[in-house]
Amino acid sequence: MSLIPQWREVAAQPGAVVAPDERLRWPQTAALGVQHVIAMFGATVLAPILMGFDPNVAILMSGVGTLIFFVVTRGQVPSYLGSSFAFIGVVIAATGYAGSGPNANLGVALGGIVVCGALYVLIGLVVSATNRRLRHSTPLAGLEVEEVETGVAVHWIERVMPPVVTGSVVAVIGLNLASIPIKNMAPTGFDTWIQALTFVSVGLVAVYTRGMVQRLLILVGLIVATVIYALLTNGMGLGKPIDFAPLARAAWFGAPQFTAPVFSVDAILLIAPVAIILVAENLGHIKAVSAMTGRDLDPYIGRAFVGDGIATMVSGGVGGTGVTTYAENIGVMAATKIYSTAMFVVAAGIALLLGFSPKFGALIQAIPLAVMGGVSIVVFGLIAIAGAKIWVDNRVDFSDNANLIVAAVTLVLGTGDFTLKFGAFALGGIGTATFGAILLHALLRRRS
Repeated sequence: MSLIPQWREVAAQPGAVVAPDERLRWPQTAALGVQHVIAMFGATVLAPILMGFDPNVAILMSGVGTLIFFVVTRGQVPSYLGSSFAFIGVVIAATGYAGSGPNANLGVALGGIVVCGALYVLIGLVVSATNRRLRHSTPLAGLEVEEVETGVAVHWIERVMPPVVTGSVVAVIGLNLASIPIKNMAPTGFDTWIQALTFVSVGLVAVYTRGMVQRLLILVGLIVATVIYALLTNGMGLGKPIDFAPLARAAWFGAPQFTAPVFSVDAILLIAPVAIILVAENLGHIKAVSAMTGRDLDPYIGRAFVGDGIATMVSGGVGGTGVTTYAENIGVMAATKIYSTAMFVVAAGIALLLGFSPKFGALIQAIPLAVMGGVSIVVFGLIAIAGAKIWVDNRVDFSDNANLIVAAVTLVLGTGDFTLKFGAFALGGIGTATFGAILLHALLRRRS
């Protein structure tokens, strides 16, 4: 099989399914690629801002990562790779980031992200090795028969990280971050009101709009709140006005500011366990795409993990965030019934162009801190609720004391920033919650 698929061109028909190895005419495919850039844009830009990363590098590496994923999966798994929110809590904890401007300890975070990606690749290689063809001889006829065992890797991942574990850890990521926007991103009473205005704006967009505007609720709500902020500050003299001078000075095209990783054991111990979350996230997305397309993508699960892991290593190696497959883009595919991997190549190309625009980066940096704080309240809350949704969707039985204890202890460990010290090293917050959830489940799970 070629690394690059030969897409079969099909005609555009209302409601018709376009498979991963098919594509519409190139002009239509290009338009779909733009749509997927819009879908991933808000979250891919927001995550680096919340961690103090350069948004241009993050956008650029989302395009690079998507192309890496495309090649490793041989173009058979339609997905876009954007900035992962799973890294926010551990990066902030590892770097002591205050929530405004560039992250002064960015290199330390990057080292942890690179190691996390390497761990992710290792898991993917193990999964690929497990999804292998087995041969045996029948005892009577002595004939060799080939059997294909396709679900083994999925089974052991789900056994180690069942929904009660993954749901608890995902919820903790949001809860662990809750104090940051409230305590660190609203220095004045005016800013606090702006935060409230922002999350109300996002809520109104989420409930009272439809179509693509509703899908971009975070981005649209952020724009509305920023415009109102500018009217109140630049127009009416309230609060701190937005400084548009850096935006005017920024060039339209230029190389982003790359940063080299610094490898710190403390940061690595804190950030590397995020690989577990990425595995669960990617696995869920592949299962969703498999169900939508009607194709068995289990043989590509290991490759998907490897591709995502390599993309995370490359991104962290130059100053970008860790990346993950995006549910936003899966939602777009579900709505359009178009699963062609060709449109993700187009989307990746557009992201590469945006990454080389300092004007774009300056525009993102002009967003007021209080507005970002209001958006953060929504995003962190949504992350916590996503963990609860995993419990609901998988019908986790909380009448089972094992599930009850695993979830309860995990939530408090992460939210309360429970820290364990190992000599000079410390593991706290999301790290202890993640390992605690896995170990508690292994200890309390009844053996049949």
